[in-house]
Amino acid sequence: MDVVVGAFPFMVANLSLLLEKAGEHLLISLIPLLAAILIGVPVGVWLGHIHRGEFLAVSITNIGRALPSLALIAILIGMVGIGMLNAMIALFLLAFPPILSYAFQAVNSVDADLTRAARGMGLGSFQVLMKVELPLGLPMIISGIRTAAVLTVSSATIATIAGSGGLGDVILNQVAYGMEGVVAAALWVAVLAILIDQFFVLLLTLASPAGVKHLRRASVAV
Repeated sequence: MDVVVGAFPFMVANLSLLLEKAGEHLLISLIPLLAAILIGVPVGVWLGHIHRGEFLAVSITNIGRALPSLALIAILIGMVGIGMLNAMIALFLLAFPPILSYAFQAVNSVDADLTRAARGMGLGSFQVLMKVELPLGLPMIISGIRTAAVLTVSSATIATIAGSGGLGDVILNQVAYGMEGVVAAALWVAVLAILIDQFFVLLLTLASPAGVKHLRRASVAV
C-alpha cells in the first residue's frame, strides 16, 4: 500500500518524464493501430460483403490470440533486429486480427432480407455496401477497433524490450525508478487505455443508427 501511495509523489516529481514517455507510448501504439485499421477494415468489409473468407478471418483471429507479444518480438528480432520497427510490427499483428474479424462479422451478419430489398429497389452491389451494410455494421466495426486499441495501448509496454521507449521504460526499470516509479507508470498506462476506450465508446454512440438510439431512449424511459 505504501508503494501505491508513494507513486503519486513520484508522478508530481517526474511529470515531465512521464509526459514524454506517454507521448512515446501513444506513438508506438497508434501507428500500428492505424495501419491495422487501414488494412483490416477494407479487407474485412469486402469479405463480409461477398460472404467469403470466414475461415480466413476466424483463423487469423485465433492465431493472433494464441501468439503472445513477447514471442512476436523475439521472432522479429531475428528478422528486423531491435528497435521501434520490431515493436510496431508486433503490435500491428496484435491489433489486426480483431479489426479484421469484427469488420467481417459486421457486414456478413447484416440481414439478407435487407440487402435483397435494397437490390430489389435497384441498388447495385457497391451501393448496397455503402448505403445498407456499412451503416448497419459500423457500430461493430468500431467495437473491433476499440478492442484492438485497448489491446495495443496496454501491450505497448513490451516495446521497451525491443528498445523502442514508452512507459515500459519506467515499468521495466525498477532499479532506476524504484517500485513507486513502476506503479506510477503502470497507472498511466491504465489511464491511457481507459481514455482511449471511452473515446471509442463515444464514437460507438455516435455511429449507432438512429433507430437503435430511439429504442435505447425508449427502454430508459420505461
